[in-house]
Amino acid sequence: MKLFKTYISVLMVFGAVWFAHAQDDEVSFNASVSKSKLGINERLRIDFTMNQDGDNFTPPDFDGFRVLMGPNQSVSHQWVNGKKSFSKSYSYVLSPLKKGNFTIQQATVEIDGKVFKTLPVKVEVTAAVDDPNAPPSANDIAEEKLHLVAELSNSRPYLNEAISVVYKLYVSPDINIYDFIPVDNPTYNNFWSQEIDVKRLRAENGLYNGKQYRYVILKKVVLYPQRSGDLEIEPLTLEVKVEVPTNRRNIFGERVYTQAHVKVATKNSTLKVKPLPEAGKPENFSGAVGNFDFDVILSKSSLKAGESLTAKMVVNGEGNLKLFQLPKLTLPSSLEVYEPEFSESVRTGLGGMKGQVTESYTIVPEFKGKYPVPEVAFSYFDPETEQYKTLRSVSSVIDVFDGPIAGADPANAANAPVVKQRVAMTGDQFRFLKLKANLVPVVQKEFLGTLKFYLLYFGPLLLIPLAIIIGKKRKERELDVEGNKVRKANRLVKKYLSEAKKNLNDSNRFYEALERALHNYLKAKLKLETADLSKEKISALLKENGANEDDIVGFERLMSSCELARYTPVTADGMKVDYEKAAEVISVLDKHLK
Repeated sequence: MKLFKTYISVLMVFGAVWFAHAQDDEVSFNASVSKSKLGINERLRIDFTMNQDGDNFTPPDFDGFRVLMGPNQSVSHQWVNGKKSFSKSYSYVLSPLKKGNFTIQQATVEIDGKVFKTLPVKVEVTAAVDDPNAPPSANDIAEEKLHLVAELSNSRPYLNEAISVVYKLYVSPDINIYDFIPVDNPTYNNFWSQEIDVKRLRAENGLYNGKQYRYVILKKVVLYPQRSGDLEIEPLTLEVKVEVPTNRRNIFGERVYTQAHVKVATKNSTLKVKPLPEAGKPENFSGAVGNFDFDVILSKSSLKAGESLTAKMVVNGEGNLKLFQLPKLTLPSSLEVYEPEFSESVRTGLGGMKGQVTESYTIVPEFKGKYPVPEVAFSYFDPETEQYKTLRSVSSVIDVFDGPIAGADPANAANAPVVKQRVAMTGDQFRFLKLKANLVPVVQKEFLGTLKFYLLYFGPLLLIPLAIIIGKKRKERELDVEGNKVRKANRLVKKYLSEAKKNLNDSNRFYEALERALHNYLKAKLKLETADLSKEKISALLKENGANEDDIVGFERLMSSCELARYTPVTADGMKVDYEKAAEVISVLDKHLK
């Protein structure tokens, strides 16, 4: 009995040891946040921690947040009571973009050939939290020194009178702008609008609230209100990337700048649109507002019957040329008049539309006689004089001096009925389609017994040996573990270099992808693991494999640039230089490392 109890005790001890060992080997990969509820003006720290060394860490998209810092990598090795523990983490500092409930999705990492994922993390973002003792952040400083203004040419226009809106971004000389993105563009409801191209952004000096600023004209728009009353112009919102100076200086004594992302918007603008006065409005008024000239021009005044002439109704000047109708031209019924063709030659500037609009009538007289063209009246409202004006064309006569006479009296030719004549048939211009035709192919070819027939018939049989050879090659490749690792690492190098090139406008993602490309390249060529990627060991292995000293120094500088980019701002030109240097160094080292 005692022997049995002793046997059970030994089994329990071995079981506990085995369970503890199994627990030590279990992989954990977790995500933790500094707080689950924060104000929109606060920052959030998130850590992705693993207890075993992993590769190809991929963070989530961080929807609803902006990445301010990261990824910052830290590795920890500890020995406690003879037991070894390992910890590796990737940290990010985030800033919320708006209020609401958000879910930070899963991050992934590859450990021992398996992919592990974190659990999603829920975060609540509330209204801004007051902290009177906190120093102003880079965003706070940028918001005070950045202003977006919409300047209106007239806040009390008449209906259909042109007004211009010029959007200016005022920037304090203390900060620098390196990019901006429109977040919310106004839709200009109840307005006819046309945007004027700003061909080149040019910085100019000006005053804002009595202080010296630089400003850039970002956008110009011409508006014609289509309704009277109070009309609101929606604000324009931009997300601006700026560099704000800090109190720190680098080793050369130059001031260090930090990057900030700021949203700026114009104030709501309300126009008091005045209706056009009813007193003195002409009956033929069709909505023209501005200052115009008007005329009706005949291409010729005398012609033969059956010939054609053109009557052009032309309005030119400055105003809402595209927003009104031209009057109709009334002619005798014995003149054949075609539908008018509309044409315009209008350019739009800050003052509004300028140019002319034309309607061209094609007229064909059928009989001999004199046909009067009555005067045509065109009315418009002049906002400068605040009065209606009416312009009239000069009446004229179309003289048809040769042709058939309608009726006995040529004077009544204008009102004579149209005489219909039979269409004369000449030749065979009207032929019926044949519904039945005897069509045969010009060239007939036999398919059976041709080369194409035998290729299609025996071709699949010839492909069987080829499929067997390909299958053997694929199996041999699957068994080549080292070769597969190298090929996989090479694919990752190309992938991350391509990803770095796509993110040349985002320094954090650029250097993160570049660092992964360099690490995977070393792992492929020198057969290293991530934990062995120290500068001393890399330099020694590169020398052993015949790499030049200049190439080794260039590689080390690239690795240093990736580390420094986490703490210091980098320009777009600097990232482009680092990308080109990385491609060059990898290409040169490839000749030595086989």
